[in-house]
Amino acid sequence: MKLLKEFKEFAVKGNVVDLATAVIIGGAFGKIVSSLVADIIMPLVGIFTGGNNFSGWKIVLRPEDTNAAGEITKAALSLNAGTFVQNIVDFLIIAASVFLMVKVLLKVKSRFQREEEKKEEVKAVEPSAEEKLLTEIRDILKEGL
Repeated sequence: MKLLKEFKEFAVKGNVVDLATAVIIGGAFGKIVSSLVADIIMPLVGIFTGGNNFSGWKIVLRPEDTNAAGEITKAALSLNAGTFVQNIVDFLIIAASVFLMVKVLLKVKSRFQREEEKKEEVKAVEPSAEEKLLTEIRDILKEGL
């Protein structure tokens, strides 16, 4: 029973929930960026590389073997350099997107913090109703003496 209670406290903590939310949103964000790369950026890159697609770039280490009937007896062995390059491009775009998103979020957060600090300064400068009343009582007592 104690173990279940400890697990419940752990699972409901804000950090765990925040982490789970971040992982889910990150997965969805990864799909969006992958689509951006595959469907928009890579076709534009293909224009400059003569229509070549990165995913087709490979280094054949061993060609496939076929028998007399044309059936493949041994599959080709190749280094898929294009897939690797494509993943590097995906990573760089995702990293840049996350960097920009975090930068914007930090700017917004600092703006909200400054606004809160200004509100606190205004509250600190303006005396409360109780302080005003005490000041009036003090002034009345000074005048009476």
